[in-house]
Amino acid sequence: MSAIHLDLAHEFSEMKDAIHVLKTSDNHFRRLFDEYESVAKELHRDGAVMGDAQAEEFKKRRLDLKDQLYKSLCEYAARKS
Repeated sequence: MSAIHLDLAHEFSEMKDAIHVLKTSDNHFRRLFDEYESVAKELHRDGAVMGDAQAEEFKKRRLDLKDQLYKSLCEYAARKS
């Protein structure tokens, strides 16, 4: 696949410190983070050879995970304020 995979810290660069804190202190966040990275890498590596339906499912899962991670990051930021 021609698109470059950017990890979550690059996609949410303004939340880089929060990502680090949550990865090390919140097991649920860490599990979501690991799954997001796994799905994104699989899509990047094999997206061109996947069928359209399979690639679409991977994209939907990646987006769902990203939304959940962003929500956790926002909740963390709100608690820190």
